[in-house]
Parts: sequence; structure tokens; C-alpha cells
Amino acid sequence: MTERLYYDDPYLWKFVSEVTSCEPIDDTTSRVYLEKSAFYPTSGGQPYDTGTIEGRRVLDVYVDEFGDVAHVIEGSIETGVLAECLIDVPRRVDHMQQHAGEHILAGVMYRYYGAYTTGLHLGALDSTIDCVMPEGRMHLTQEEKAFVEAEVNRIIRSDAPIKCWFPGEEELKSLPLRKAPSVTEHIRVVQIGDDEFCACGGTHPKATGEIGLFKLTDARPDKGKLRLTFVCGERASRLFYRLYEDVSKLKEILNVPEEGLCRAAQTAVDKLKDAKHEANMAKCRMAEAVIRNELKGNEEVRFVFEDIGPEGLKAAADAALAAGRTALLADKTENGLNLMFASPKGGPDAGKLLKAFVASNGGKGGGSPELARGFCPDKDAAKALDSLRID
Repeated sequence: MTERLYYDDPYLWKFVSEVTSCEPIDDTTSRVYLEKSAFYPTSGGQPYDTGTIEGRRVLDVYVDEFGDVAHVIEGSIETGVLAECLIDVPRRVDHMQQHAGEHILAGVMYRYYGAYTTGLHLGALDSTIDCVMPEGRMHLTQEEKAFVEAEVNRIIRSDAPIKCWFPGEEELKSLPLRKAPSVTEHIRVVQIGDDEFCACGGTHPKATGEIGLFKLTDARPDKGKLRLTFVCGERASRLFYRLYEDVSKLKEILNVPEEGLCRAAQTAVDKLKDAKHEANMAKCRMAEAVIRNELKGNEEVRFVFEDIGPEGLKAAADAALAAGRTALLADKTENGLNLMFASPKGGPDAGKLLKAFVASNGGKGGGSPELARGFCPDKDAAKALDSLRID
């Protein structure tokens, strides 16, 4: 079985190991086995390490069905070669920061809220844990989220030591593990300060200070559990700098100091809502005027608008109904043709007319005998309104 060097030294970025096997996968990749390896295989929610083996790029690392570490590489390597192996340091350090931060977060959630962590996912952009809360609770208040974030960062700043080891059976029984191990043999424990004890086979820094910074970015229900999303270390720093740049740009755009941004943004949103409402009202008034003009001397009206909007189309239909007339209306948009057919009581069945029209023009829709709505993806279908028969 592969000797796993990262257990003893997660900072081992460079090592030499004999290639014990190299099996071709396809014309461009191979599966390589090493006598010993510092490459972390995908496990426990932590992704695999990348890097190179004798200059060949490592594409994947996983544990096979026999418990050996398999390395998928570009090209191939001759069996028996003493290969120089290099770990992708930024990727490994990032995973160490996220994983250690997750332990602290899970520990805080357990100690203060009785939450049990059931799942970890270290993603490319952020990471998540799923928690089972007492009494099925699936939310945190703003105050609780602020406390959790502050407590995790307090522990990080304390620079508490992180210890990883394989305790004996008796020692294992004496340890205050946060949750029962998922395996029964070769149980490895991670201890963070005096608070966190948990079985884990991942890679971690030697002290919490190396995590740097923790930011809780989301907390919401997901599939019956509370899902917490977070970033640590360099990811948290990048998030801060990105948000700082955005805030700086907003200050220039809105011409207000930082403390006035929220108020200025809300004012801008309110003004935009008012402007949109007034624009819709203007479209409705225009649509009503157009239909009243079209109805002069006609028993029915067929008219195609240009981006009048759903409210304008409804106003036009209402104007026709108020006059006791039938209206076959359409509105050309970027996406296609919105339709609205209206007919007074005793007149043609608007629903049947619209269904017949959309069936012939690749659209969909329906409605009552008095009012029906639909959509056609082909804007040229507007020409067919003139030939639609009303019986």
C-alpha cells in the first residue's frame, strides 16, 4: 500500500519516489503508482493535489479499490524510475487553509448551537459545510452569523497549534471527538488548540494563524440542512479586495461617502421603480389611444405593437373590450411575439382563436373565451394575424 507522506509532513512540496507501476489509460494519459506519495488524493470533501511527476502534469489523484494512491498523469513514465515529484504549492496551501477553517467553523457551530456537520465540499471558489441543527432549525440570525464569524476569526488569531496523529485505541477512547469517526481502522485525529478534536485524514497547517482570515458568505437551508458557505486565507483576502474595489467605484458613481452608499443605492432603486412605473403608465395610455383610434368604424381590431410590454398589451385589450369589440393584438419583442386576444361576451371565442394561431406558428398559449394570452418565437408570425379567420 502507498506510503502517504502528507500525513507526517503536509509541507513536503518536493520528494523522490520509485514508480512501481504505470498503466496506460488512453493515448495521452496514464495511471501511475508510487512507492510513497505526498500527493493528496480526493477524500473527505478535499480535492486532490496537482503538480508534476518526473515533469509529467498530474491530472487527478484518488484512492483505488485496493487502498493505493493512483496518480493520473499526462503521458507515461517507465516503471522503476526514481521520479522527482513536485506538489502545486498554492493549491495545497489553499486547501489546507480552507480545511482547517472548516474544522474551526464546525467546532464553533457544535459548541454554541449543537450542530452536527454532515458534509464538506471544498470548491474552486468557495467552500460549504452542511449542518444538522437541533429541532430541525435551518437558519441563523444576522447576530448569530456575525458571532460565528467573529469567533472563528478569534481562534485563527490565537495561532493555536494544529496537531494531527494516529492515536492508539485507548488514547482514542479518551479523546473528546466532536463526532464519531467514519472509519474503524487507522483513525487519524486532528486537534486544534483545546477546542477541536475530530477524525480527519486531510492536510492542515501547523497553526491556526496560517489560515489568515475567515469570512462566512452565506447561510441558508439546503435539502433539509443548514448550509454554510465560507472562504479562508487568500480566498478571503481576494474577496475583500474585490469588494473594496467595487465599493470604491460605487462611491464615485453615486458621489457619496462610504457610509452613505446604502442610502444612496436605495434612493436610486426607488427612483428607478418610479420611472419604470411612469413609463408603463405612459405605454398603457398610448396603447389605449391607439386602439380607440383603430376601432373607429371597425367591428374588430388587429394591431401589432413594438415593445409595448405586457401591461400596455392588457390596456389595449381592455380598451377594446370596453367598446364591445374583438381585438387580436401582438407585441414584437427581442425574443418573439407576445399575443393577447380579447372578445366581448357573445363574440368569437378568444381562447380558441389564440390556440389555433399559436398552433400554426410554433407558439404556445391559451385562455378563456373573453381573454387569451400566448407567445410565438417567430416575430414574422405577426403577418399571419391579417389572415386569421374569425368565425
